[in-house]
Amino acid sequence: MRAARLIKMVLLLQARPSMTGAELARELDVSERTITRDALALSEAGVPVYADRGRAGGYRLVGGYRTRLTGLGRSEAEALFLSGLPGALREMGLEDAASAARLKVSAALLPSLKDASHSAAQRFHLDAPGWYQEPKTPELLPAVAEAVWDDRRLRARYRRQDTEVERELEPYGLVLKAGVWYLCARADAAFRVYRIDRFTAVDTDGELFVRDEEFDLPGFWEERAAQFARSILRAEVLVRVTEEGARRLPYVTDRAAAREALAAAEPPDGQGRVTLTLPVESHEVAFGQLFGLGPHVELLAPPDLRARFAEAAQLAARLYQ
Repeated sequence: MRAARLIKMVLLLQARPSMTGAELARELDVSERTITRDALALSEAGVPVYADRGRAGGYRLVGGYRTRLTGLGRSEAEALFLSGLPGALREMGLEDAASAARLKVSAALLPSLKDASHSAAQRFHLDAPGWYQEPKTPELLPAVAEAVWDDRRLRARYRRQDTEVERELEPYGLVLKAGVWYLCARADAAFRVYRIDRFTAVDTDGELFVRDEEFDLPGFWEERAAQFARSILRAEVLVRVTEEGARRLPYVTDRAAAREALAAAEPPDGQGRVTLTLPVESHEVAFGQLFGLGPHVELLAPPDLRARFAEAAQLAARLYQ
């Protein structure tokens, strides 16, 4: 436990010119007294940790000291190689840089961990695109990715329905969702999401911008994804489902909407059936989703959709007589 903390302390000091005892204590989740003892232990072990005294003091490494990654365990090394996501890096134009970084990490590992990259690759593979679609990398993705890494404004032409609009964007981050690339960017002081395959032109020669350090890409994407999922549920249907239908409903419709509707439903009737109001994208989509549940769902409203269910059920019954 202490050995891992000492290694992390050295790596923190390598990454920054200096750190105060309070900063190190916060990062390592220990007391400042423990930091003092750890710094002394590192010095005695030959790691040149120097303590600057005074109000503006802190800890730093002397003489550009660097450590090799001999503190990595096998699971840590394998997780490090898993983080590469080679397919996504290749599409962003970063495959060469990622390959060079992996070689440098491999060279720094202990001999017993040299096979970590191969071991990880044989145990995990990310296949981001969904089924039944041919993945296609947007032509402008490498240029957009470069602007993201450089914190450089870009001017883009964006296809929106039947028109094209021009936007000046501060590109904050990229998201790969089910084989589709998205750009999270700030435009007119607001953060928005753009599908990269809808960019028709980008100019990446803009000025550098200062990132909002409070922007949280995973949190922002999770919130927007939830908003989008709810925004497309513009219609409702009234259904009665059996116990089996209730179990299968979240797997054929929007999962969150189905579970919320089931939780808000009235208690089951004498036959164990539950009546609920279910948000759906459209009545057409609802027909395709719910008809596959067969006798485990009865559509009660709207009347025109109920009539369509009845007609389809009669046709199916005649077909299988």
